[in-house]
Amino acid sequence: MKIGCMATRVLLTVDTELTWGHYARGLSWQENFARSFEAAGVGVPFQLEMLEQYGLKACFFVDPMPALIYGIEPVRRMVAPILEAGQEVQLHLHSFWKDLAEGKGKDSRFELTRFDPDQQLELIRIARALLVEAGAPPPVAFRSGSYAADDTTLDALVALGIRYDSSHNGSHHPWPSALSLDPALISPVGHRGVVEVPVGQLEDGPGRLRHLQLCAVSANELRQALLHAADERHPLVTLVSHSFELATRDVLKPNCFLRRRFERLCALLGAERDRLPTAHFAELDDLPLGGAATPLPAHAFRRARRMAQQAWSNAWYERSL
Repeated sequence: MKIGCMATRVLLTVDTELTWGHYARGLSWQENFARSFEAAGVGVPFQLEMLEQYGLKACFFVDPMPALIYGIEPVRRMVAPILEAGQEVQLHLHSFWKDLAEGKGKDSRFELTRFDPDQQLELIRIARALLVEAGAPPPVAFRSGSYAADDTTLDALVALGIRYDSSHNGSHHPWPSALSLDPALISPVGHRGVVEVPVGQLEDGPGRLRHLQLCAVSANELRQALLHAADERHPLVTLVSHSFELATRDVLKPNCFLRRRFERLCALLGAERDRLPTAHFAELDDLPLGGAATPLPAHAFRRARRMAQQAWSNAWYERSL
């Protein structure tokens, strides 16, 4: 589909993974899958239903590295329903799974940037091969777990023919998001041979940024950031979520506050599809690079309202923790 030149494309990205915590507690892969992927009925299957209801596109960054511990089956079970729903699978990578598979236990390295250049190249090569083995098309985009990427990471992506990276997160810069880019950069840019697609940001106060993650900003902040991007004619805005993000932290029940936030986001993107069309990485060949784009300016009342909402949500939905 050709996008009008005045539209601001939206990358709705979902980091999709099995988690360290469930593994460390000795859960089986089936239990880890149930809590990380299905997530109390508000995980990926629910999210796919909502995307279909509103006619939206999303990119699911799937981490295949748990296959080194559990075998390929849980990764296949993540990939298949996403592709069947017509959504996109790209490459995610949490490096600690490799160290766990080699018996390092608590000494496992959680940041890809703790590995030397040759090791990073090998880790990404392994992850790509596992993702394809699980049934995904060869990936064209990458996001490092915890946004832990540096210029060495991009050099590895170039060597492996992966065109896009989406690890630059200004609110997590310079660690663990360690690319040599301006923290306030939110517009796609060519960097070291790849197209860097930064995570969206808003200003949270003087000298502070907050990334556009579903659980990190309010529904109103998401709405205002998206409308700001459209009004300012940004080429692209990138949102982040996780497969388990709409559940409580123990992943035993839905967090209805976050579920409604996701539903409101889908409704907004459905209503504003002409100005804010959702897209897949595979559709970004004509993406303009290096354009000017600034985060939504800080607003004290909007920030205070978000903090109050988060306090209420934590008190109500996380009180058992």
